[in-house]
Amino acid sequence: MRHGARQQAAIEILSTLENQRRPAADAVKDWMLSHRFAGSKDRAEIGDLVFGALRWKQSSAWRMGEDTPRAWVWGALRWGFGREAEWIAESCTEDPHAPPPPTEGERAALASATLDGAPAHVRGDYPEWLDESLARAFGDARAEEGAALAVPASLDLRANTLKTDRDKLIAALGESPKLNEPPSPTPYAPNGVRIPWAQGRTFPWATEQSFVKGWFEVQDEGSQLAALLSGAEPGMQIADVCAGGGGKTLALAALMQNKGQIFAHDVDGRRLAPLKERMDRAGVRNVQIRAPMRTKDALADLRERMDVVFVDAPCTGSGTWRRSPDSKWRLRPNALLKRRDEQQQALALAAPLVKAGGRLMYVTCSVLPEENEDAVAAFLGSYAGFAPVGLTLNAPHYARTIGLQMTPLKTGCDGFYVATLQRT
Repeated sequence: MRHGARQQAAIEILSTLENQRRPAADAVKDWMLSHRFAGSKDRAEIGDLVFGALRWKQSSAWRMGEDTPRAWVWGALRWGFGREAEWIAESCTEDPHAPPPPTEGERAALASATLDGAPAHVRGDYPEWLDESLARAFGDARAEEGAALAVPASLDLRANTLKTDRDKLIAALGESPKLNEPPSPTPYAPNGVRIPWAQGRTFPWATEQSFVKGWFEVQDEGSQLAALLSGAEPGMQIADVCAGGGGKTLALAALMQNKGQIFAHDVDGRRLAPLKERMDRAGVRNVQIRAPMRTKDALADLRERMDVVFVDAPCTGSGTWRRSPDSKWRLRPNALLKRRDEQQQALALAAPLVKAGGRLMYVTCSVLPEENEDAVAAFLGSYAGFAPVGLTLNAPHYARTIGLQMTPLKTGCDGFYVATLQRT
């Protein structure tokens, strides 16, 4: 396929999504299954175009003067991926399977359109209904923060210190023929390794021998920093009550050097399914999986025994828009309300497990105050005996009234919020 045909494919996929609230990845996969002639390079570029169009949807529509899949795709090419206006026009002219070439007005927009006078939600490429919330979070910087959340994310790895160290992992990955250049250390997480998006988006990390041997896990630097902020140490008793697939559970186990005990729980037991295999590969031996039970409280024997209870709360995922740009356009106010209820339920589950002098860690991958400091304040208003603890982070961040906020613009990682509450 030529470039023009790939653009047309992306336009077709985006057109199907306009009336369907489903993940863009599913729509891309469906198109690929029905167009099996598309090669691996075709699939990669079409996927980049679809997700790029969704990353910069608002700003592209503003510049192009029309809110259509065609405008989104060309806007992504022009201002997201840096293609010149003439290149876009030529790619359509030279390919019979391309979309119709740009009109005179579209050519003019591609050549010289700007965001002068555009409101914050357009410059930041986020839904207008979230502007008030993001203004609370970032004030006049909300457009810049939103724009940073639209930039493709790097592939971050965590060196598993139960089996190796960061330098050895970087050296091993540097020998991979699938990478053009060796990865680099993350700037703040001491065991983090970063592969730029251009390489990381297609890097088959699961086939690397270093992964098979358990030397690393895929984990954003912000998530690694959140685990570090827990203060997990060897010998502690820790409950991870929203463990899911176990990313932070494994990070905590490494910090504890396999000493002490971690109890991994999730209200949806199905999410815990990958954890056993991941533990075996990583060499983790101090984790008990506590799946929910129909007739008994799976955590009853842990009440008032835990040094740390880690709550990686369900949230909108607004801090991960770099990785799933379609999710910001599918988000609705009722979904935010539902997540807030789930967050209070998670905190209510966690609170009784904390021993006197122990800590409750509240973490989200969100940048919305409703899910972050508001959620913690609501919990403190309902539960006596907990008080916020100041956190020290050796990385740029926003200090909140309760907790701290990392962002792609400020910290260079996904948008993570972390708060610590101590039980008196």
